[in-house]
Amino acid sequence: MKKFNTQDPFFQRFRFLCVIAVMLALAACSSVRFAYNQGDTLLYWWLDAYVDLDSEQAGSVKEDIGQLINWHRKTQLKDYGQLLANGQRQLASGNVSQADLKTHYREIKSRTELLAYKALPELADLALSVKPDQIDNIEKKFEKNNETFRKKFVKIDTEKKQQLRYKKSMEQFELWFGNFSSEQEAVLRKASDVRPLNNEIWLEERIIRQKRIVAVLREVHQKRLNKDATMALLHKLLEEIFGRFESLDRKPFFDSYIDSTINLVHTAIRISTPAQKAHAQKRMQGWIDDFKALSAAAK
Repeated sequence: MKKFNTQDPFFQRFRFLCVIAVMLALAACSSVRFAYNQGDTLLYWWLDAYVDLDSEQAGSVKEDIGQLINWHRKTQLKDYGQLLANGQRQLASGNVSQADLKTHYREIKSRTELLAYKALPELADLALSVKPDQIDNIEKKFEKNNETFRKKFVKIDTEKKQQLRYKKSMEQFELWFGNFSSEQEAVLRKASDVRPLNNEIWLEERIIRQKRIVAVLREVHQKRLNKDATMALLHKLLEEIFGRFESLDRKPFFDSYIDSTINLVHTAIRISTPAQKAHAQKRMQGWIDDFKALSAAAK
């Protein structure tokens, strides 16, 4: 492989990694097949926006992205389809519990982490090849994004924060179930608002994560580490990032947020009508079919 390759809540936990950015794009798209087939281009653009790749790096980045996506297509998509099929059967049974949803969350989390660790060789190549000015670009991009986050989600009143969070959740629910009645929306808004609300914590976690990324990149450059040492350093970084939800100072908040968000999802399922459940079944089948087709087309 050539030298190179390399970001909070329930739906957006692992945005740090460029490979995860692709998965988030897929999760928010009604056509998985279309989004996935554009994934290499979207991922390259996303990475270039942070690093400002030079011409020599560009070709290696595209090659590594292609190889990573092809591995994912060949080895992971059938499993994703099976996860959806399991959820589809549970929804059809009319007996989806909060424990079931917690299990699904853990399964998605484990597969996200698998993808991240699989990308370690490419992440190491990136860390080895970025230049000091590119690390500066990444740091400036983080700072710009954080200021945007402050303006949109921190420097606003509580009602606005609640409304924005509720709106984001409803976008997901409507993708799955279709439109909700005003009575249903009132129930969902209540379930949304009881979730812990602390956007300052999410911002602090972003900054902690970003500072560690920049520090690791600078350490690799300054110490002139080899690839094995770089991979070990990045492996430790991933463990730190994924372990933040278990840190003693954050765990109570994160556990409460995840549990209350699972309750919100369970509420949406519980109050959905037969027609809305049928909409969700059809949507899920479309995604299952997309995963099958994408997997079959693997090189």
